[in-house]
Amino acid sequence: MILTILTSISSSLYLLSSLGLIKSIQKSQFAKLSLISAWIAALTHTGIIALNIESQQGLDFSFFSIASFIALIIVIFLLLAALSKPVQKLGIVLFPSAALFLLLSTFLPSDSTIIQGLSAEIWIHIFSSITAFSLLAIAAVQALLLTLQNHYLKNHISGKFVQSLAPLQAMEALLFQMIRSGVLFLSISLLTGFIFMDDLFAQHLVHKTILSLLAWVIFSCLLLGKKYYGWRGKTAISWTLYGFASLVLAYFGSKLVLEIILDKV
Repeated sequence: MILTILTSISSSLYLLSSLGLIKSIQKSQFAKLSLISAWIAALTHTGIIALNIESQQGLDFSFFSIASFIALIIVIFLLLAALSKPVQKLGIVLFPSAALFLLLSTFLPSDSTIIQGLSAEIWIHIFSSITAFSLLAIAAVQALLLTLQNHYLKNHISGKFVQSLAPLQAMEALLFQMIRSGVLFLSISLLTGFIFMDDLFAQHLVHKTILSLLAWVIFSCLLLGKKYYGWRGKTAISWTLYGFASLVLAYFGSKLVLEIILDKV
């Protein structure tokens, strides 16, 4: 009962935060209230996950549970970044996503997959993987926002929304900052995986390994292209989205098929 109440509160606050950010396009004073609401939603979300970990004596790695956990990490990174950088508008997309996965994990749970007895090294691998995914997810949403901003500017479309965004160069600089941080943690994830996981290329992990490596190559090439050839604009956006798509398939592709489509664990 308590989880249902907390989930309803958190998801409602996430949605209110998103609506507030939309409203802030016309009235900027709504932005601060929206971020406060999002912080409360994130803290409540954290409490829900903590209660689940306590009751199940471990972190649940089933599809919706881990998606909810990653969504929380993404929100926290976004809120921390918003303290010093103009990234608040990304919450318009990310806050409802967090609400959706939280609701699904509570009201449409799959069979629990509790893994215990993991070594410290494996936990480093897991949390570096989650951190990398979270940072690159924010970068992907930033890339979509840049696409919209480019379209508005190229077609000389003016409006409150474009005016509420940071200048285009600042938006692109933020995108590459996110990608650099994401690639750093993705490198740690792959390195710890190769060193500490004996079965990294076992049948049930081979797709994850190959697709994660592909994502690392795509993002690394993008950073090199930016440094040596000045890649930006549509090129940067496309490579970012391709890299993130590969990462989504690596992290969630097989789990979605096995747990949701085929109803297997």
